[in-house]
Amino acid sequence: MAQRTARSRRLASVRALLARHSGPDAAFGRRLVLAVTATAAVAVPFALALVLVESRWPPLYRLDRATAERLHRTALEHPAWVRVLDFFTGVVWDPVTMRLLVAALVVWLLTRRAWRLATWAAVTATSGALIGFLVKNVVERARPHLPEPVAHAPGFSFPSGHAMTAMTSCAVLLLVLLPLVPRAWRALPWALAATAVLGVGYTRVALGVHWVSDVVGGWLLGAAVVTATTLVFEAWRADTGRPRTAVSEGLEPEISSDADPEAPSRQAAVAPSDQGT
Repeated sequence: MAQRTARSRRLASVRALLARHSGPDAAFGRRLVLAVTATAAVAVPFALALVLVESRWPPLYRLDRATAERLHRTALEHPAWVRVLDFFTGVVWDPVTMRLLVAALVVWLLTRRAWRLATWAAVTATSGALIGFLVKNVVERARPHLPEPVAHAPGFSFPSGHAMTAMTSCAVLLLVLLPLVPRAWRALPWALAATAVLGVGYTRVALGVHWVSDVVGGWLLGAAVVTATTLVFEAWRADTGRPRTAVSEGLEPEISSDADPEAPSRQAAVAPSDQGT
């Protein structure tokens, strides 16, 4: 009899524990763990690249040197091409240009009362810039030293600030503006974003101001930052009763309508007492 009573108490304790850990707090905790896991998974390639750069892994070192020297010879032979590259990297895809585009996007979102989406865009761009600056100054990798350089850049080399800014800025612009683009035309913004990201990387290496690994490191770190902030935004959507979105739909599909994009969804607006009537 005593054993049966003790077993019943243990079962009751287990049921109480499960009930206490199956509410909204538990759901948020699970989402938080998944977000941290996903961000860590995306950050692993950057961490690996950082280790290889710091250890001067011979295959990576040879790739960096061979690519830089080959593109440098091409630049010396085609000065007009250098001017084209300098225009794109210094004007069209310059970090200042990219950040101004994101700033204009944030202002536009604020006029549409999309407060959280504007905050996400601003935080993603700002945190990307700060994290890139901090990592660059911690690693302190020297830029390429080439004979007869065709371009110069201040500061350290890894990761490439141009490449990281292009990745974060293009991701922000894509994820916000995709809902406004008709489905038949959505391949175009993806192509433009890919061209900008890849083009920035090519110009930085071709002008001799970055190694290939600097550019790849910038892309990977930028992707990790965007992943982290996007997962936080998705957690907010879940908390307000909105469905999950695919990358092809953008972060906030509701932005394409005239209604307030951050108005509570119908499901979230129903009070618990109303759901039982």
